[in-house]
Amino acid sequence: MDLPGLETRLGYKFSAIKLLQQALTHRSHSAPHNERLEFLGDSVLNCAIAHLLFERYTKLDEGDLSRLRSNLVKQQTLYEVAQRIELAQYLRLGEGELKSGGFRRPSILADTMEALFGAIFLDGGFERARLTIAKLYHPIMETVDPQTLGKDAKTLLQEYLQGRKIALPTYNVVATHGAAHNQEFEVECLIPKLEIRVTGAGASRRAAEQAAAKKALELAPKEAPKKTKRARKDTVPEAVKEAREAQAKEVKESKEAKDREAAREEEPREEGRRVRLELVKDQAREAERDAPRESAKEGVKEAAKEPVKEARETPAKESPKEAVREPKEPKETAPAADAAAEPAAPAPALANGAATPAPTVKLPAKGSSR
Repeated sequence: MDLPGLETRLGYKFSAIKLLQQALTHRSHSAPHNERLEFLGDSVLNCAIAHLLFERYTKLDEGDLSRLRSNLVKQQTLYEVAQRIELAQYLRLGEGELKSGGFRRPSILADTMEALFGAIFLDGGFERARLTIAKLYHPIMETVDPQTLGKDAKTLLQEYLQGRKIALPTYNVVATHGAAHNQEFEVECLIPKLEIRVTGAGASRRAAEQAAAKKALELAPKEAPKKTKRARKDTVPEAVKEAREAQAKEVKESKEAKDREAAREEEPREEGRRVRLELVKDQAREAERDAPRESAKEGVKEAAKEPVKEARETPAKESPKEAVREPKEPKETAPAADAAAEPAAPAPALANGAATPAPTVKLPAKGSSR
């Protein structure tokens, strides 16, 4: 392993070569590995980048500086630095990682870069580590735009297009290279309005999209295209139009479903109203048929009540007392023959001024010898 070649690319010569070997050793290879150095190097990198930004951008506030720093110390940026110094050929990996292509994996390369910064800090101090980091980050620092505040290429491209009312780009994977565990993606970025069609490659689909978006930003015109009347009609992106149409269709379908549900709920009520109405009509028809009978009955009742009413209303001609007081006309006497034929009943005997009953006379039964 050509460790002096790596020291030349880093711009630093180690006094303790074991620290450099440990920084390059993955945990799959042997112990001691580089995870503890990675932890230390992460803090060294953050402090060194914060110092560089503090000196370079004197007018930016704390929030903007923090966003720039987080963009510079992320995995993708460290991966780009590792690729530039060809770090993959110096890694010490286990057989499994070698077969799976771990030397190309962005996470392993980024972690190894942090371990190297930690090893330099232990070997030569913070100042030497800061100078090494400043040297490796110089090409990146030259391209940093403080106006973007550390935003990635896809976000910047999206903001650029939205500011000019242009449809958002579409990203399509056009090819993949390598085995399943170690693929390289090739993604196409299309912006029909600006007639831009570029491709980008990366170890992941997201990295390839970022690379394609960066190329598209470089080709995009700085000035907004002139707007014509026809162009104004096309300012709404097709995706937005489709979304609006889909939303309107969904609202319409939802309303129709609610109307159908309301109609289903209203059917029993309408049926009940119809039944009640038919019942009322039947009762009215029966009442009409029974009206002559009822009127006849009423006439009979009234006719029967008339004599009673007249009898109640006419005053009595003579009271009973007056009838008693009037002398009665003498009855005609019966002929003598009739008197003799029917003897008068004996008068009751008086006892002590009271009438005593006459003695009962028993008659002999019919057919008796007496």
